[in-house]
Order: sequence, then C-alpha cells, then structure tokens
Amino acid sequence: MTRAAPPTIRLGAQDDVVIARTRIPAGTTIAAEGLTTQSDIPAGHKIATRDIAAGATVRRYGQIIGLASEPIGRGAHVHTHNLAMTDVELDYAVGADAHPAPPAAQPLTFMGIRRPDGRIATRNYIGIITSVNCSARVARAIADQFRRDIRPEALADYPNVDGVVALTHGIGCAVDNKSEAIRILRRTMSGYAVHPNFSAVLFIGLGCETNQIIDILASRKLEPGAALKSFTIQEQGGTARTIAHGVDQIRALLPAANQVVREPVPVSALTVGLQCGGSDGYSGITANPALGHAVDLLVAQGGTAILSETPEIYGAEHLLTRRAETREIADKLIARIDWWKDYCARNGAAMNNNPSAGNKAGGLTTILEKSLGAVAKAGTTNLRGVYEYAAPIDTTGMVFMDSPGFDPVSATGQVASGANLICFTTGRGSAYGCVPAPSLKLSTNTATWQRQEEDMDLNCGEIIDGTASIEEMGERIFRMMIDCASGVKSKSEIHGYGQDEFVPWQIGVLT
Repeated sequence: MTRAAPPTIRLGAQDDVVIARTRIPAGTTIAAEGLTTQSDIPAGHKIATRDIAAGATVRRYGQIIGLASEPIGRGAHVHTHNLAMTDVELDYAVGADAHPAPPAAQPLTFMGIRRPDGRIATRNYIGIITSVNCSARVARAIADQFRRDIRPEALADYPNVDGVVALTHGIGCAVDNKSEAIRILRRTMSGYAVHPNFSAVLFIGLGCETNQIIDILASRKLEPGAALKSFTIQEQGGTARTIAHGVDQIRALLPAANQVVREPVPVSALTVGLQCGGSDGYSGITANPALGHAVDLLVAQGGTAILSETPEIYGAEHLLTRRAETREIADKLIARIDWWKDYCARNGAAMNNNPSAGNKAGGLTTILEKSLGAVAKAGTTNLRGVYEYAAPIDTTGMVFMDSPGFDPVSATGQVASGANLICFTTGRGSAYGCVPAPSLKLSTNTATWQRQEEDMDLNCGEIIDGTASIEEMGERIFRMMIDCASGVKSKSEIHGYGQDEFVPWQIGVLT
C-alpha cells in the first residue's frame, strides 16, 4: 500500500516556510509542522511555520527570500501581501565549494552529425538570417517555399534535411555603428552562421542598413563560401527577384545538405543551454534540481551546460561564486551582476520587477526566492567560465553566459554561443522552441503536465507526487538529452516552434 505524500514540503531545517504540495483549505492541521492553516493556501505557495515579526527575515532553501512587511502568524499564507524584497549582503566566499572534477565517467555516445571541420550537430537545417528587419518578409517567403507542412514535395528528395528556416528580427538599423548594441547583434548573428546545426546559411539584407552583412561576417573573421552566402534586396533589384534568387540558392544547397549520416559521437560534444520560464513554487523543488542532476551527469561526460538569465540569479549569485574555479571567474560574474544593477538604475527599473505575474500566481514572491530555485539548474559542479552574451564558449563543464531573463532573448544568446540543445523547465506551462537547437520542456508539476502535455516532454511533478526522486528524474532527463540529440523530435519541434523565438538582445539607443 502506497503511503500518501504529506501535504507540505520542507526544504531546509531552518526555513520559516513550508510549501503546499496541493491546495490546502483553511483550518487544515499540518501535523508534521504543528500548525493549522489560517486561510486557503494555493498549490505551490508558502505557509509560515512560526510567528514572524514585521521586519524580520524569512528563509526558504536556508536562504533569505525577503522581509515580513507585517506580522505573520504561524499557519498564515506567506506571499506578496506580507513578504517584501530586501537587499541582502552576500558572502561570495569565492571557491569555498569548488572541488576537484569527479573521475571521468564511462564514455557515452549519441547519434550525432559530424561536420567536415569536426563540429558536432544535433540537427541539420539550412538557415536564412536577416541582417535587418527590412529583409524579414523576403526571408520568410523563401523559407515558405520549403515548408513540409504546406509544400511536402519541396523537400521530398531530401529526407536528411530537417528544414529550411528563416530567422528574422526587428532591429539592424538606426543604431550607432560603433556601439555595444551593434556588436552584440553581430556577435549573435555570426554565432548562428557557424552553428553546427546549420549545414549552410544565407544572409539577406536590404542593402543600406547600418548592420551590413560584410561587418557581421568580419566580426568572426568569416568568408563567404559554398555554405555561407549573402545578398541584398537592393542589389537583386527588388522583392520578387530576391525571393526567386533565394529559392534558387536553397535548391542548389539542398543536395549537399542531404549528404549527412548520423554516427556515434561522444556525449562530450553536447552543449546544453539551461532555461526556465513560467516558473512557479515547484520549480526549485522538482524540475530545476532534477535538471541540475542531469547537468552533473553531462559534465561528468565532458559535456558543457550554459546557465544564463542574470537577473534571475540575482540574490543567489553567491551560490555560484562559491563554486568558481578561480577568483577571475568569480569576479567576472560579480561584474555582470553590478552591470545589471547599474543598467536597471539608469533606466528607472528594479531587479525585483521580476518575478512576473505568472510566477507570483505560481507561488514565487521575490526575485531572491526565484533566483535560489533557478540556480538549481546548474547542478553541483564547478563554475568554469563566465561569458558575455552570445560569446563563443571555449571551455567545457558548467559555465555562465550573461543575458536577460526573457527566455527568447536568453536562449538566442545561448545558441549563438554554441548550445546544440536547450532544456527548459516550466511550471505555468511555456510553449517554446529554439531553431536550430531542439528544445526539451520539463514540467515542474503534474497539474501543468496534465493540462498541457502536448507541449511538455517530461513531467517532473512526479517528484512532488512521491513517485520519483530528484536523482531518478535527473537520469531520465539526461537520457532524454541523448535521445533528442540523436534525432528524436521534441514536442516543440513537432509543433513547429523555433523561428519566431529568434530574439537578439537589444540594449542600444535607436535614433
């Protein structure tokens, strides 16, 4: 006989709150905590386990998540009405938790695609990238000629080509040509140009934009060639001629793109971008730590995991600096946090404008609380590098790439940095993809899984339900990474997500 799971979850012995597994009605006695709920407690929300004075700190995960904005009684619902953000003085303790790398695991493989230059791909697309929003319509019109859902005959002879995709955006002009904003944009686009999941890339511009294609290529010392071509609407003589030219170019590229064969390649070739979106009170309990365990397994194989979303580690960055292998790595992370504080101040924003409305509905109250759960995605291994947005990752292991917390912007940067797979945890139910890198979505709770299973790849809510451990779920995620990298389609790929989610980070002044 299976014992029913207790109604609440305690994460730390010193915590001032426990988390409701499911909705708990007012007047319910929680015997394990010796309290009675004072009001209805929504699923995933917090309950005070002691009387807390106004102005006193409140802890979850053994860490401060805010201050009581009014007296909170034992058994009360703890949320935005009585818990406020606070500044926390963090002990960065650089390297205190860093440890020697674990012994190498028995090498595993996945069925990947080896490019002639040795790069390893998990997918095989032809990409069309626009230098400016003015060429977006043309790029999409070209890609539409090769859509299997509306023109199945177009790629009938090319079964090894996953698709022809147009990656468009809304910027590329009216920005300072010497600015950091244009450097970020070019770094992003050139990163996609060399991404192993593209067998070939077309760059299409208008012709007169600030973001000239020649400058995009020069930013990474790239030269046009058989698999990297470019042209503009103005030089082709208009929209119709440009579309016709682009279609001809793609047709010429397809035979070579189809000449790929999947073969066993080491799991060390995987670079996984870690994302969480639509987080809830369960994220830091189920999907995020389970993904963290999968990251530990990946790193043991020599693979790479990229943690990002800098505003969503704010208040928890000390958990990463403690794992930094060197002082230089820790200082780089702290510098990015300081940049964000200044960036927000200059623009009249606050780091605590996050969590979102959906996050709060799911039980998260302050950015401190959200961040403590978010860093669990990074597992337990050392922090081995800190990178600017879309910069090439040149080391293995667990690394950090600076980015906003907005998922499409963050994942776009991770893919530009080299991620050939994305793992995305969600509590509220995100619908998301990230061409050319396949994206796995991990539900934090069973209710979301049951409601939106068609978009979710795995239900980590089994941890809350008591039918799986974090370690067991982490091993399932790791195996799913290998299967997806080997060609098994994710739910987002089946639904056709990915092209609209190409969103380079825009930080510059538009004039």
